[in-house]
Amino acid sequence: MDQNGKKKIRLENLPDLLTVREVAEVLRVSPLTIKRWGKRGKLPAIRINSRGDRRYKKEAVLWLLGMQGKEE
Repeated sequence: MDQNGKKKIRLENLPDLLTVREVAEVLRVSPLTIKRWGKRGKLPAIRINSRGDRRYKKEAVLWLLGMQGKEE
């Protein structure tokens, strides 16, 4: 837990699909930046329901961090 009582996201515990907020926390950028990157193709999003909620593959996030090869 961090100082605000929120559960910290750890790289080794990442789920296979992450929310905008989770990706933003891992990459230490704003959720708006994550959405912009999705529109530019830098970090493609998966739309999961009729509302169009976004999820991001863990592999793509790790690739942005330079920690893993990108899967095609």
